[in-house]
Amino acid sequence: MQMINRIAKTFAQAGKDKRACFISYVCAGDPDYETSIEVCRTLVEGGVDILELGVPFSDPLADGVTNQLAAQRSLKAGMTQDKVFELVKTVRSFTDLPIVLYTYYNLVFSRGVENYAVQLRESGVDALLALDLPPEEAGDLVSACREQEVMNIFLVAPTTPPERMKVIAGCATGFIYYVALEGVTGERENLTYDVESRVAEIRKYTDLPVVVGFGISNPGQVSQLAGMADGVVVGSALVNCIAADASDSQKVISNLADKLQYLRGGQA
Repeated sequence: MQMINRIAKTFAQAGKDKRACFISYVCAGDPDYETSIEVCRTLVEGGVDILELGVPFSDPLADGVTNQLAAQRSLKAGMTQDKVFELVKTVRSFTDLPIVLYTYYNLVFSRGVENYAVQLRESGVDALLALDLPPEEAGDLVSACREQEVMNIFLVAPTTPPERMKVIAGCATGFIYYVALEGVTGERENLTYDVESRVAEIRKYTDLPVVVGFGISNPGQVSQLAGMADGVVVGSALVNCIAADASDSQKVISNLADKLQYLRGGQA
């Protein structure tokens, strides 16, 4: 399956290179459609391994202030779900990197699960992360995505017990996303102290790569977590670069390129 191979190939190559994948998160359409395309281009050219694109939503309950404001900027600039898919198609025209959509289930359900899965595949999305959809209730979406060769990413939290890790591992494809802190997204100086042991616990139940995200904001954290996991997700630290000069596209791109270089200095 072509789409599955993109993610598997990326992690396999990183493993051969003895390093973790660097996964970047930004909100699609932030601060506007055209700049968002250039943001993605900058991330690709800056050496990220996987692009994670947030679908702007009016009630992003898993997100902290940084990503909430990013969604607001995107929606205010006229971003819609159809435009998200168009943006993905444009990004896919200049990169073969895996693309993961980060969204909320209401946005999927309102369009019809099967229809949404078709749109994911047709636009070039490799995997879907529906933040508020528990695996116990994800059967229809997992089946629809499997039919379209799109993967489903699920979260494991610091509070997830081992028996539930088994359930999550049984539903997930692509990779497992471990949340490095309790709470919402946002830059943090200190992350959960037991990341290494939690990642090791997850690996008891799956052969999928395990990535760590939420709160990662500096190269030291990137380096530390890259030694424990197969991938590191950085979001708010990049989104803040967009927020700083949202009305000036050139500054947005310059800030983002500099921040990415700074953060990747800590990549193992």
